[in-house]
This record gives sequence, C-alpha cells and structure tokens, in this order.
Amino acid sequence: MRESVGLAGVDLHLGYHGHQVVDGASLRIEAASVTALVGPNGSGKSTLLRALARLHKPESGEIAFPDGQSALDLSSKDFARRVTLLSQSRPTPNGVSVRDVVGYGRHPYRGRWRNDDPDGNQAINHAMDVTGVTAMAERAVDELSGGELQRVWLATCLAQDTGVLLLDEPTTFLDLRYQIEILDLMRDLADDHEVAVGVVLHDLNQAAAVADRIALLDRGRIRATGTPAEVLEADALSETYGIRIEVGTDPATGLLSTQPIGKHTQRPTLQNT
Repeated sequence: MRESVGLAGVDLHLGYHGHQVVDGASLRIEAASVTALVGPNGSGKSTLLRALARLHKPESGEIAFPDGQSALDLSSKDFARRVTLLSQSRPTPNGVSVRDVVGYGRHPYRGRWRNDDPDGNQAINHAMDVTGVTAMAERAVDELSGGELQRVWLATCLAQDTGVLLLDEPTTFLDLRYQIEILDLMRDLADDHEVAVGVVLHDLNQAAAVADRIALLDRGRIRATGTPAEVLEADALSETYGIRIEVGTDPATGLLSTQPIGKHTQRPTLQNT
C-alpha cells in the first residue's frame, strides 16, 4: 500500500462570495475503498470534492492525510503526486493528440524535460489501456465525442498515479457500456491497487452498487454517512430529495435499489429491505 493513502476533510466551511455552501462537513476518503457523495443539485457535493482537491479554499477547517500532514501546506507538485481530480469539465486543447493529453498527467514527475520521468511512458500506456483509448492515441482530442473525451481525461488522471483519486460525476456523457466500465474501474483501483476513491454520483443505484461508503449531502450539510444500506433509507432520501423514493432489493441482482415515484411512474418491482 502507498504510504499514508487517504484524505480527510474536517469541519469544512465552504462558500462563494459570502454565501455558505458547505457547513461544517467532515468526510474521510479511505485507502482501498470507494466513497460516494450523493445529494440533490446544490447540496454542496462538487464544492466539497473540489475543496478536498485544493481547488476551493476553505473558510475554515482542515484537510489532511492519514499521517497528519496538512494537505494545505504541501507544494502544488507534492500535492499532485498524492491527489488527483477528474472535474466535470476541462478546456479542450486544439490539435493536441490523445497521447499528449494523457501525458499531461505526468506533470508532477517531470522537470524541464520528459526524460526526467523514466516511468512516464509505462504509466501513460497503462492509463490509456485501462480506459480504452489506446486505439485513438494519435487522434486530436478536439475531434472526439463527449464520451471519448471523458475517458481521455480519466486516463490523464490515472497517468498521474496518485493514491487518492477524486471524480466529479465521471459517468456524465458516457453511454451505458462506458458508465459500467468506469464504475468497474473505480472498484478495480480500490480493490487491486488500494487507491482511495472519492466520487460524486447523481445515480443512487450506481452509488449503491460501487461504493463501500456513501455520504448523503442535504443543503450544505452531510446528513448521513455509512454503508449504502445505512444511508440509502427511504424516509431520509425522500425528505432530502423532496420526492417519494422507495428503497428495496432488485430481485434480479440482489443489489440495493432505489426508485423515485412520480406522477406517471409505475411502482418498482423491488423486495422491501
């Protein structure tokens, strides 16, 4: 296991221009584990994740590694060797190949020349392989579809080879096949490589399927944390999202499943938990 893998935010207060967005949130992203952040739009999920990635400065609170090292005290390069973030959107460079964009992930390990990074090519090739973008390595990224580009950015994060991987809605723009492949990849990184994975997801069923722990955010506060079965509880979800949500077990898969009930939706075929 990498030394001191993991990351924790303690009593974080986050805001924009005097408006409080996250109020006293504490969250731990642990090694060899997937932690999913869920909640309605505007509940503070992405802001909290960006704070853990040092892209949003806390008004108060602490961000630290398991060894007690404050993340806020590290240099940018040292922090980037320990934590990487796949954000919701990034500017797409014109005329730059997929391989070169994936190579951007090696920036914490490079000096002025690429030969300062002897492990770079292997890391880049591995990242492209596991995300399924090797065949498009020489294509320009501005020619790619949204789903293809999302996989390239994920490969860039993987090439950075950090012990903590933060992902903000990584299945956006992806078709069903690649959504499942990204979820499987998160589990593989946690199970096989002991990476600490923190991910914002809108799909509660995806969170239930992939996460070891879930944090449910409600209007800037963490309402509950725990296993999927502990957090995805019908009354709490219904109150948080403002819509009736039933929770049960999918008889086909045996997995916990949620179903929002609207005016024209059918009752779910779920076994009560």
